[in-house]
Amino acid sequence: MSKEYTNRFKVDFGADGKSLLPVVTQESESKDVLILAFVNEEAFEETLRSGYATFWSRSRKQLWKKGETSGDLLRVNEIRVNCEQNSFLFLVTPEGKGACHAKRENGDPHTSCYYRKIDEDGWLKLIEK
Repeated sequence: MSKEYTNRFKVDFGADGKSLLPVVTQESESKDVLILAFVNEEAFEETLRSGYATFWSRSRKQLWKKGETSGDLLRVNEIRVNCEQNSFLFLVTPEGKGACHAKRENGDPHTSCYYRKIDEDGWLKLIEK
C-alpha cells in the first residue's frame, strides 16, 4: 500500500538515518508559522523522547534543541506528517520570549522567523505585532 493511503508510519530517513526532512513549526493556538527547519532520524527521535522540538543544524552539523541555550524552547503538542511522508508539521507551544534567533531592537527574539514581508517596492517590512 502506498504511503498516501496507509495508517502506518513509513517515513524514510535513509539507510543511515541521516537524510534530512523539512519541518514546518507552527504555534498551536495562533497557527503562526515560526520556523522551517530539518530533522534526521536522530533529531526526530529526540523530539519524540523529550517532547521539545529538536532539529538537525545543517550549518553546525549537529543536533539542535531549539531554545536549549536561549531558554526559548518549543514544546511539541502534535506532530503531523504530509501525504507522501517526506515532511513534518510540528504544532508547538513556545516557552520563552520568542522562536527566532534574530533579535528585535530591544534584544528580545522575534516571535517567528517570518517577521518581515516583501513590500510592493521589493523592500523588507517588519510585520511583527
